[in-house]
Amino acid sequence: MTSAQVDTEKTSEEGYERGLGSRQVQMIAIGGAIGVGLFLGAGANIAKAGPSLIFMYALAGVIIFFIMRALGELLLYRPVSGSFAEYSREFLGPFFGYFTGWTYWLMWVVTGMAELTAAAIYVNYWFPAIPQWVTALVFLVILFGVNLISVKLFGELEFWFSMVKVTALIGMIVIGLGVLTFGFSSAGDTAAVSNLWAFDGFFPKGIGSSLMTLQGVMFAYLAVELVGVTAGESEDPEKTLPKAINTLPWRIALFYVGALTVILCVVKWTEFAPGVSPFVAAFAKIGIPAGAAIVNFVVLTAALSSCNSGMYSTGRMLRNLADSGEAPAAFKKLSSTRTPAFGIAVSVAFMGIGVVLNYVVPEKAFGYVTSVATAAGIWTWLMILVSHVLYRRAVDAGRLPASSFPAPGGAKCSYVAIAFLLFVTGLIAYDADSRVCLYVMAGWAAALAIGWAVLKSRNPEVTRRRDAELEKVN
Repeated sequence: MTSAQVDTEKTSEEGYERGLGSRQVQMIAIGGAIGVGLFLGAGANIAKAGPSLIFMYALAGVIIFFIMRALGELLLYRPVSGSFAEYSREFLGPFFGYFTGWTYWLMWVVTGMAELTAAAIYVNYWFPAIPQWVTALVFLVILFGVNLISVKLFGELEFWFSMVKVTALIGMIVIGLGVLTFGFSSAGDTAAVSNLWAFDGFFPKGIGSSLMTLQGVMFAYLAVELVGVTAGESEDPEKTLPKAINTLPWRIALFYVGALTVILCVVKWTEFAPGVSPFVAAFAKIGIPAGAAIVNFVVLTAALSSCNSGMYSTGRMLRNLADSGEAPAAFKKLSSTRTPAFGIAVSVAFMGIGVVLNYVVPEKAFGYVTSVATAAGIWTWLMILVSHVLYRRAVDAGRLPASSFPAPGGAKCSYVAIAFLLFVTGLIAYDADSRVCLYVMAGWAAALAIGWAVLKSRNPEVTRRRDAELEKVN
């Protein structure tokens, strides 16, 4: 064995590198939730709910903050990579850790499909002759290559990806406010705050129709919990994680509620259509030279950024599962750059199913994968909340130490969030178009149950709680 092989083997036995600095974790937290759900999915939801979509984003944003503060308390109690599965394993038992880890992996795989689908749609804006599936495949291969790098470089790339998204959104808001205030551009004559209620009211399709958009709204917020996956690779989690989580309310207020409010004031809601980014449509209406093309480039960047984050997450979650004996041992190994390269490669192979969907049903691909991703995300959030409730009970009983970052209101806000997520699940079951994701999740649950039974028969030790071996970091 050569010295290089020895070094590689040694590296694979060590933990992750703490290569994510404060500014990178901050920007991953900010940019992680600014993706295809906001930039593309909002178009269909505006058509369904009109201006009331603003209220839906604000309502869901409050729940997301409850979820993130619950996660923050757990992260500062014990910061680990693959945190959701670890906390489920600790507080609900090994099966729930196994189920949550694999379901979070599924969420990011199908989210990656959605982002690839969106990226292909954005490229279609410039090159309509190129089939969607070809573009999706090209991006999949490029991002796979990008992900086989050090976490430090990944963090730097995500920092700049997110910087582009954040800067562009702020620019859109400023330009929109300028149109409203000074009336310039071709949209100036019709731009007015009264557009929020002038066309059949604030709830033009009724409250019921507005509530039905909550599943799409929740999809837009997927990835806010990504900061929990970075916990094991953050330089100073006790400082960076609370800061990232506490900035969530103003991020939601500015980038979701603020941006949509300005756009719906500038352009009346009846002019938006499904399948078209409302941001692209708004800039086309304003008539800024090349404005729509610039925004299209920004939303393309957003989609690729989110897909890139998905590849990062899936590799880490597979390694966590392998460390607990709940996935093949091959996923434990790290490359020479301390990245779980094999886990990333397998995840990318499954994301390739999205390319097939873009070939077979390009007009429905986005809707299918977003509904499945939302269902998987809701499960992950529920596990965070239930783990938090059980952790607080253990702290109150004196069995566990208190976290340095307690959630306001204790477990009460977690109960509210649990009720809300169950309500959204009911809405998904009620809607015929999105109901298919529950069938997919039922099949997924059955497959995992069979997998768990096989694991138990082969290795009964898996069913016993134990400390993770690979959480050491350098």
